[in-house]
Amino acid sequence: MENLISLVNKIQRACTALGDHGEASALPTLWDSLPAIAVVGGQSSGKSSVLESIVGKDFLPRGSGIVTRRPLVLQLHKLEEGSREYAEFLHLPRKRFTDFGAVRKEIADETDRETGRSKQISSVPIHLSIYSPNVVNLTLIDLPGLTKVAVEGQSDSIVQDIENMVRSFIEKPNCLILAVSPANQDLATSDAVKISRDVDPTGERTFGVLTKIDLMDKGTDAVEILEGKAYRLKFPWIGVVNRSQADINKNVDMIAARRREREYFATTPEYKHLANRMGSEHLAKMLSKHLEVVIKSRIPGLQSLINKTIAELEAELSRLGKPIATDAGGKLYSIMEICRLFDQIYKEHLDGVRPGGEKVYNVFDNQLPAALKRLQFDKQLAMENIRKLITEADGYQPHLIAPEQGYRRLIESSLVTIRGPAEAAVEAVHSILKELVQKAIHETLELRQYPGLRVELTNAAVESLDRMKEESKKATLKLVDMECSYLTVDFFRKLPQDIDKGGNPTHSIFDRYNDSYLRRIGSTVLSYVNMVCATLRNSIPKSIVYCQVREAKRSLLDHFFTELGKMEQKQLSQLLNEDPAVMERRSALAKRLELYRSAQAEIDQVAWAK
Repeated sequence: MENLISLVNKIQRACTALGDHGEASALPTLWDSLPAIAVVGGQSSGKSSVLESIVGKDFLPRGSGIVTRRPLVLQLHKLEEGSREYAEFLHLPRKRFTDFGAVRKEIADETDRETGRSKQISSVPIHLSIYSPNVVNLTLIDLPGLTKVAVEGQSDSIVQDIENMVRSFIEKPNCLILAVSPANQDLATSDAVKISRDVDPTGERTFGVLTKIDLMDKGTDAVEILEGKAYRLKFPWIGVVNRSQADINKNVDMIAARRREREYFATTPEYKHLANRMGSEHLAKMLSKHLEVVIKSRIPGLQSLINKTIAELEAELSRLGKPIATDAGGKLYSIMEICRLFDQIYKEHLDGVRPGGEKVYNVFDNQLPAALKRLQFDKQLAMENIRKLITEADGYQPHLIAPEQGYRRLIESSLVTIRGPAEAAVEAVHSILKELVQKAIHETLELRQYPGLRVELTNAAVESLDRMKEESKKATLKLVDMECSYLTVDFFRKLPQDIDKGGNPTHSIFDRYNDSYLRRIGSTVLSYVNMVCATLRNSIPKSIVYCQVREAKRSLLDHFFTELGKMEQKQLSQLLNEDPAVMERRSALAKRLELYRSAQAEIDQVAWAK
């Protein structure tokens, strides 16, 4: 399946693109239900440095006083190693930034576009996505720093305005709080701790981050806070050491800063015992892991809300409303395209892209070996049966050295019982392949529109699998029959002769029918049969995969395509006869989409007005 945090990122971006207007406030409900992490703290608490440490890039505006004047929704997407880093803004959808200095400038410019070149704030968020191999998948909302006094150029209500904005984010039950507090100030006066405690008194949603640990007064430390003794939260406090202003002025890169941070905690005596859970790298990984857990717990609710987004509405309406061609060629093309979609989904199940194909391996790894192990050779190798087959095989003239024909009959009568497990394995894989057909049919959304085509396609696929099963059964049983028809000579050549075991060749031939002699024959036959079972355990799966799984991937619908080419236009039309329920669904979707488009028009109008 894809990463859960990335999925939520996509939904959040779609919601934001539409705005906060919608049918019965459906869009705000969707946004509010998506888990996110809000970063709160007082001005100059080190919030920006923490975020830059997590990202590993200088990209945030810096300065004195209030710098963050709009919420910044920061979505991190992990790329494969070696990929080039870049950033994208939602308000500049087709522009990639590879210069993070330009990202910093764009954040400042976009803030000014909304608030003017004043020190006022705005609750309208800026959305920024950063793609890098050096980040974890994560969504963070950087909020304006809490302050206690309005400065020149700010309204008297700025203190309360900032607090109200921060509260509007962190009061939501799905919002996790990253409370950033400087270690060189009294925790009792921490703005982040105070506001977090107000909205989350039990600390269930709050993660405490302690900055500026390296700037504490000599002789003091933050051990009691980091150990949770001074103020306990559900999750352990995490300390970070950010770059100093001197480091920033010297352009010390984040990689070096992270390395120095690790060294600081590892070498400072007070923090050595906590080093494994300190630092910005640990913070990012811990937040990503916890956010994914929270998202996972919300999946059922998210699935129903996803269907209310405009992207889903437009996509589904496009599928349901696509006109079907009136000519035979156009109808045939439409049917072939839908069949190819089904075939691709079916292959994805077999190849592990979608679930289900692993059941085939389970047949080979568990079911077949267990069935072979359950085979009882006691009847064939019972003492009386051995004596009977040996004497019958000798005929009128007893064997002179070894009862070769008797051995052959005993082995053949034992090996023939392997046909049962072999045939059962073929049937088991056949059942799984049919089950995957049903899954693929269900997951091919386009087939929901055409019940006639859905039935015909299902029947054609199952008939094709039936033919493959018969071929597989023949090939697989031939493997067993081949083992019966030609024995491995080397196995018997390596067996010690009676005289080597102390036997007396002068004894009567009929003395060799004693129990000890017959038991030795039975033991030899059983060893050979077990050897053959081990061989077939490996060769039977190869035969089944070659004849059934491989063929299903290669030619599942070949026969159906041939038949389609022979159909008249009337027959093709019957396959594309639309379900009345789909028509009703289209009408309902069109009405809902009209409401969303109306909201979109309002947002566009406001944007142009600015």
